[in-house]
Amino acid sequence: MNDCLQDNLETMIAHATLNFKEGNYQDSLEKYLKAFHVHGFEPGLAYNLALCHYKEQKYEDALVIIAEIISRGLEMYPEFAPVSPRDKTSDNATVVNSQSLQDTFVIEAYNLKAAIEFRQGELTSAKDTMGTMPHREEEQLDPVSLHNNGLIYMDSDATDGFKKFKFLLSNPPFPPETFGNILLLYCKNGYNELAADILAENLNLTYDMLTQELYEYLDAAIMVTNNPDEALKKFDSLSKKYMNSSRKLMKIFEAAKREEDKDEIISAGKNLADELEMYIPILMTQASIHWNREDFSVVEKLFHQSADLCQENRAWKLNVAHALYMQQGSKFKDCIRYYEPFVKGKVSESIFEVAPIILANLCVAYIMTNQNEEAEDIMKLIEREEDRRLHANRHQHIYHGCIVNLVIGTLYCEKGNFEFGIERICKSLEPYESKLSPDTWFYTKRCFLALADKMAKQMIFLKDSTFHEIILFLDNVSTHGANISSSLGDDGLNGMRTQSISFESRQVKHIFLQLMD
Repeated sequence: MNDCLQDNLETMIAHATLNFKEGNYQDSLEKYLKAFHVHGFEPGLAYNLALCHYKEQKYEDALVIIAEIISRGLEMYPEFAPVSPRDKTSDNATVVNSQSLQDTFVIEAYNLKAAIEFRQGELTSAKDTMGTMPHREEEQLDPVSLHNNGLIYMDSDATDGFKKFKFLLSNPPFPPETFGNILLLYCKNGYNELAADILAENLNLTYDMLTQELYEYLDAAIMVTNNPDEALKKFDSLSKKYMNSSRKLMKIFEAAKREEDKDEIISAGKNLADELEMYIPILMTQASIHWNREDFSVVEKLFHQSADLCQENRAWKLNVAHALYMQQGSKFKDCIRYYEPFVKGKVSESIFEVAPIILANLCVAYIMTNQNEEAEDIMKLIEREEDRRLHANRHQHIYHGCIVNLVIGTLYCEKGNFEFGIERICKSLEPYESKLSPDTWFYTKRCFLALADKMAKQMIFLKDSTFHEIILFLDNVSTHGANISSSLGDDGLNGMRTQSISFESRQVKHIFLQLMD
């Protein structure tokens, strides 16, 4: 009788589900596959298969199944088909959480696709996927969609992202990742005290939703602001622990490759990836403490010590480049080697896929190593793409060219050529309606305040014409920055509203007027 029950469809699914909850994803996958062969395609069963592949980091297999779920769902219900962002403003483009929508598992499939793209570092693709799913009003969003929207758009709207996470925590049930993610994001954005408050207010969730490894990381990260020395000790200990265990797993993985044991390669590779997923954030936070102390050579040393484990990791390569860049001098040539792979092969249509600070730093490094033509080629690519996009919509926000010019302008100011540097900085924010933002204002005010400091110490003197150019520029910033916060993502997080760019520009103007007198 037990054998008969084992072949029963409901029993197979129940066993698969139990294995999944216990973390036995491979066993769960095998049972779901068996049920799939018995039953044929069924959206819920297909989604569970894709979810198992996702947990096993077999993303390509998961994406194949996801594509079929979406294709079949939209074929059966064309009203769930993707619409353009412009059409989403009309009433007929909005859907509700009908039983039909739930039966297709289309929403779940889109969410899983976005999660895969996010984990692979393809943030733009993840945003596109979230924007493509059937459009629902925010109050209609399920907890997973609300969580993913908050996470994926955190880079562009941190305030709204944290609002979504706090809403989820206050309205269970919510995805189990929610609690860990809000704590991690608070720490990542420097709101360590808020993370400590959330942790203290939800002690019951600590044991249910945080692994021991994640708790150890958060415990150290929360200390960074108030007790960086103690935090550094904890991170040093954690770093050594995970570095040693990762190297052991690396040896097992390399041995499996030499023996060409396919199953062992897959298993060892997954174990190594899981361990590195814990180690790399520890390494990055450890490095950030030294970075904030401007110990850039120590940061470089930390990264080189982990090169055998992390050299294929995108974040590792990028931060090595940043650490080398900050040391300048002879390090410019070395940082170019790390920055270039992020940029090489890009054409004007894809140049905006690269973060503007990467483009800016690479251009500066080229200029400082007498490779001006290479810097000009990058700036021309950016200019062409900006012109194309602004021609389509003059009021959209485009910051790449602006930030590149701001950084280059700052470079000339630091080298003593203030007239040229200031002129470049002032021109970089035109047109103000598409270039002025918390990010671009940050670089601008930093440069002007550094200039004011040197003038106050009588280290440099400016022509009257340059003074007037600065005052006119700050007046323009004040006019266009009245409704723009001066701090990206901070507004509302700690119960206090930040000042506007207009307010800060008037303060900077007051400083220069005093210097003129």
